[in-house]
Amino acid sequence: MTAPGVDEGVRPKRVVVERRLHPVTPFRRAWAPVAVVVGWAAHDPNQAQEQLTRLTTTTLLIVLAVVVSAASLYGFLSWWFTHFAVTDSELRIRTGLLFRRTAHIRLQRLQAVDITRPLLARIAGVAKLRLDVVGADKKDELAFLGESEARALRAELLARAAGFAPETAHEVGEAPAHELLRVPPRELAVALILTGATWGALAAALVVPPFLWLATHSVWTVLATGVPLLGAAGASSAGRFVGEYDWTVGESPDGLRIDHGLLDRTHETVPPGRVQTVRIVEPLLWRRRGWVRVELDVAGSANSVLVPVAPRALAEAVIARVLPGTEVPATAALSRPPRRAGRCLPLWWRGYGIAVTDTVFVARHGLLRRSVALVPHAKVQSVRLTQGPWKRLWRLADVHVDTGAGKTVTARLRDAQEAAELLHGQAERSRTGRRDARSDQWMA
Repeated sequence: MTAPGVDEGVRPKRVVVERRLHPVTPFRRAWAPVAVVVGWAAHDPNQAQEQLTRLTTTTLLIVLAVVVSAASLYGFLSWWFTHFAVTDSELRIRTGLLFRRTAHIRLQRLQAVDITRPLLARIAGVAKLRLDVVGADKKDELAFLGESEARALRAELLARAAGFAPETAHEVGEAPAHELLRVPPRELAVALILTGATWGALAAALVVPPFLWLATHSVWTVLATGVPLLGAAGASSAGRFVGEYDWTVGESPDGLRIDHGLLDRTHETVPPGRVQTVRIVEPLLWRRRGWVRVELDVAGSANSVLVPVAPRALAEAVIARVLPGTEVPATAALSRPPRRAGRCLPLWWRGYGIAVTDTVFVARHGLLRRSVALVPHAKVQSVRLTQGPWKRLWRLADVHVDTGAGKTVTARLRDAQEAAELLHGQAERSRTGRRDARSDQWMA
């Protein structure tokens, strides 16, 4: 029996429950006041040293106690005044101790929900939830949550973004994933050794500092130049190995899942329908082994690597899951520019090529480091033709294809008539492609 005055078709309003972050969060936020003191000391080390020498042991202990107490109080209050809640239409995050900030994240505009576990967070059993939202330049995050709570919240947000009712979203759970690819650590290490950027950065770090010492005899100049170069060499080799260690790609209804990291584990999602461009990169020293690297342009997301290294056939199988119905054209199927293009770009013109299939626009560039870009017709936002005076003289033109990720793929040095036909044909393919495109909604 229905209570008097209650309409059977009206759902009772769901009670919104605000929650706090994990109790370990204050320890993370307590570093802010300490960082201010360290920054002041680093800004003027001489003055900081003079001030420290004037302090007695008792005064120094008192100052240390005040700083630790202030840091602890700041961490606790910032945690206490941070709340989040999932409503019928949005994720609401309230933060701020003195100045309040409330972020309203519409669930329909969620681009990806990633879980990150830095080394210390893994030890403490917590995780960071990072939220990619369409049109937002910066990711919002919830740091930190318990690992089980983070996974449950991620599953609920994905289910809500897929259109499940609020009453049942939390019961859906995390969708199962089927593993498509796993990069062995040995293969990753060999690939980094065979990368030209690794050796280039290392050579610069070893050669430049001695020349600077001979020219200036200044230790500070050598350090100011050598340390960043060594850092760049480490980032291009050891840093990439640590970040891309145990790279795993799995397929699930909410998109492709990527897990990686030796010290800091990251769980990312590539949302279906959001990929704007896929790039197949083939360095010179990888070709004998048949290895390639696959990179992505995803609208509103920082995800940029799909596969760090893999045999070409296996990488193309993964690309087929990202761009359904797409086959990567063979190198022989790509159309090169006319021979007169060598008047504009000697030798390197041979590295350019294009192909147009039923699903994607394909452009290649590079001789030593080949890169093949695939743009789905439905993701093309605009098409432009450019032709400078020298190219006009040789009846050549460039066709630029702009995507929703703010990136451009260019077919360079094409015959002028071919470029004009390509311009109009691609505009029509993009229009029909958007009309027939699959839904971007997760789990659709």
